[in-house]
Amino acid sequence: MRFARIAATLTAFAVVGNARTCTETEVVILGAGVAGVTAAETLHKNGVEDFIVLEYQDRIGGRMHEVTFGKGQQYVVEAGANWVHGTGGPETHVNPIWDLAIKANLRTLTSDVENATVYDQTGEIPPELLFNALKAVSDADSKVLADAGIRLHHHLEDRTYRAALRRQGWNPKETNQYEQLADYLAFDSVTAAKAKETSEIYTAVTTNATAKFFSHREEFSFDQRGFSIILRNVADPLFEGQNAWRLRKNTIVKEIEHDDDSVTVHSTDGKCVRAKYAIMTFSLGVLQHPEAVKFTPELPRWKKDAITSFEMVTYTKIFMQFPHSFWPKNQYLYYADPNTRGYYPLFQPLDVPGVLEGSNILVVTVVNDQAYRVERQSEDKTQAEIMEVLRKIFGDETIPEPIGIFYARWTQMPWSYGSYSNWPPAVSAQTHRNLRANVGRVFFAGEATSPNFSGFLHGAYYEGKRAAKSITSCHDGPGWGDCSMAEGTDGERILCGNG
Repeated sequence: MRFARIAATLTAFAVVGNARTCTETEVVILGAGVAGVTAAETLHKNGVEDFIVLEYQDRIGGRMHEVTFGKGQQYVVEAGANWVHGTGGPETHVNPIWDLAIKANLRTLTSDVENATVYDQTGEIPPELLFNALKAVSDADSKVLADAGIRLHHHLEDRTYRAALRRQGWNPKETNQYEQLADYLAFDSVTAAKAKETSEIYTAVTTNATAKFFSHREEFSFDQRGFSIILRNVADPLFEGQNAWRLRKNTIVKEIEHDDDSVTVHSTDGKCVRAKYAIMTFSLGVLQHPEAVKFTPELPRWKKDAITSFEMVTYTKIFMQFPHSFWPKNQYLYYADPNTRGYYPLFQPLDVPGVLEGSNILVVTVVNDQAYRVERQSEDKTQAEIMEVLRKIFGDETIPEPIGIFYARWTQMPWSYGSYSNWPPAVSAQTHRNLRANVGRVFFAGEATSPNFSGFLHGAYYEGKRAAKSITSCHDGPGWGDCSMAEGTDGERILCGNG
C-alpha cells in the first residue's frame, strides 16, 4: 500500500545547503490539540499512515489543559477548556466533543446558571436584582440573533454587538452594578471579549450554530482523568507501540520552509521533518506573535492580513483551596462590584454535591482586561484582592486564609498566547476565508479557522477533520502529491486567498 510505513526502511535526506538531516513523511501536523489529533485520526481513517505530529508540550491536549491542585489530596482541575458547549440530542445533532465524552464515560455536571447566589459589596442580595436584568439582556440578545441573520442574508453592514444590543433596547447603565453584571454574564463571560469589540453578525453565527445545530445544554467536566481523556482515547491507538514514532513531544517549531514541492519544519532541537503537506494547528495567538514561528518564504500579504485581523482573548480561571468551605452549595456565586465591571464577578464552588466533595476548592473567573491584569501580577496580590471581595460578601470572621492558589497565565504561554479567538466587528467573511485558506502545501486548522464554531472545541474538531480531508481527498487519485488546489468539502477551492 502506498502509505504503509515500514519502520525498518525509514529514509532520510540531506537538506541542500546545510548538513542537517531531515525525516521524511507524507504529512506533518503541527500541534497535538483537538484539531491536530482529529487531523491525524482522519488521515489514518483515509489510508494515510505516514504522518508525524510535532507537539510543543510533553502532553496531548493543547488548550485542554488539566493540572493537579490541592494540599494533601490532589485534585485534577481544568486550567483550560472545561465545558462541552451544546451537547446536542436526538432532535438535532450530537456534538462530536460530547460523543467523545460519552465514549470516555466522562464525569460531568450539567450547568445551571440559575443555581446561584448573588452578592454585592454588602453581602447577599435578592437574586431578582440580577435575574431581572438577565431576563432583559436575554430578550434583547434573542432579537440581536434574529437581526444578525437578516443582516447576513441581505449582505448588510456589520456592527458591534454592543450597538446591536443597544438597538434592541438593552443599554446597561454605567452606574447600575447589577445591569453591568448581567451584561457581563450574558456576553463577556462567554466570549471573553467586550461587546463593543465584537462582531454582531459573526458572533451570532457561532451562537446560533452551536445552539441550533446541537443544543443549549452545557456540561462541565470534573473528571479526575482530565477533560483531555476524550482526546487521549483517540490519540492512543494512533501513537502507541510501534506507532510511537508518529508523535514527537517537547518539540518547539521555529521555522517552516515551504515551496511547490514540499514543506520542511525545523525545530529548536536541531531536527527537521520534510513532508509533502503540513497541517498547521497553532493558535491564532501563536500565529500573531512576531517571534513564534518563521515562514520561509514569508506568508503572502492576504494571509498575514487575515491573521492580524482577528483577536485572541483570554479566559483565566483562578483556583483557590481553603481549609474548609464557607460558601453555599450552589453551582455559581455572582458578585456585582460597585466600581469595576468584571472584577472577580464569577465564583464556582467545586465541592458541590456529586462533584469534588470535600475539596474546598473555589474557582474564580476573570476575562478580558481583568484577565490580562491578573496574569501580569503575583499570585499573592491576586489572592489579596479576591480575599477582600470574599470578606465583603461573607464577613471578616467567617473567612479563613486559603491554603493554595493557582492560575494559568494564558497570555504568556508560548504555545498559546491567549485562550481562544474572537471575531471583531466589520471583519469580513472573505478575511476569515483567507485565515482558513491553505498557502500552497501548508494547511491551517483550529478553532479560529472555523466559520461557524470559532472559539469552541467542536470548531477545532471539525477544522482538523476538514484540513486532513482536503489532503486525503486526492491521495488515491492521480493528483496525490499536488493536492494544494483540491476541491473543498463545501465545493469551494481550498486556496481562496484574496489579496
